[in-house]
Amino acid sequence: MSASESPKKLTPLDSSPRPADVHAALRRLVAGIGRAVLGKEEVVRLALTAFAARGHILIEDVPGVGKTTLARALARAVGGVFRRIQFTSDLLPADIVGVSVWQASEGRFEFRPGPIFANVVLADEINRTTPRTQSSLLEVMSDGQVSVDGVTYPVPNPFLVIATQNPLEHFGTYPLPESQMDRFLLRLRMGYPDPAAERRVVTALGEDAVAELEPVVELGDVLAIQAAASRVRVDEALLDYAERLVRETRRSPFLALGVSPRGFQGWYRAAQAHALLQGRDYAVPDDLKRLAVPTLAHRVLLAMPGGGDPAARGREEAERVLLDLIEGIPVPT
Repeated sequence: MSASESPKKLTPLDSSPRPADVHAALRRLVAGIGRAVLGKEEVVRLALTAFAARGHILIEDVPGVGKTTLARALARAVGGVFRRIQFTSDLLPADIVGVSVWQASEGRFEFRPGPIFANVVLADEINRTTPRTQSSLLEVMSDGQVSVDGVTYPVPNPFLVIATQNPLEHFGTYPLPESQMDRFLLRLRMGYPDPAAERRVVTALGEDAVAELEPVVELGDVLAIQAAASRVRVDEALLDYAERLVRETRRSPFLALGVSPRGFQGWYRAAQAHALLQGRDYAVPDDLKRLAVPTLAHRVLLAMPGGGDPAARGREEAERVLLDLIEGIPVPT
């Protein structure tokens, strides 16, 4: 990194960074992560949207499209600690959150933190572990803390969980329950890279692009970005528009389960963060429309005519229902 590209520290969290400085930091993050995650600028922007909104990400895609690279690059770009947890059927909650170990010489228990104590945690193939182990993430994803033997331990701040699962392979998997899905702010797909980017990936085989990345912001800057995102203005007319869509999901005959209040709040926060990435300190209708499907589609369940399991229906149909509802609601001007 040249001297002209060196990170510029934002104003500390207890004051107000200039919008121009926040936007510049976000542009550096997009460019920095993009050097490792080739041809996926929109996915990178959405991942940063979730991070800025203090949310978590579920990536549903086939193996080998860059999910791990994205998580590692994001942690590297912010100068944070990265941990990867491979979820398997024999994984236990203690393998994630940690365990108390008896120290006979001192006559007390000592807590040994698990890999969840990091800034960016990759929960790889999260649906391959049992519901008991999946549920060990509920507290930390909601409250940024874990409880072991009656004692509460905060995880580092900022904190982001990026979970992955393969939507095409269901043998030996445990589908995430609605309560777990509702903890993810965004559900994304990486998709295959374009031909030019794929050729660069193939010819760079053996090189670790993430290892060559230098931090472009500091962890304190991420906290400043998150604070700035929470201050993005959302007009009352926009809030009315969003509220109407949420109500429509709850009474749609095509949906057995509509958007929860947590989902509504997540959509609002995601729209604020998306506006910030566009260089604005105010939200516009396109922020809400762009974030509706990745924020809301995994929080609804399709209705099955004549019975059946709503979860068995495809994600594309849930997205289609949402898009149809959006098209039927006038956009505020």
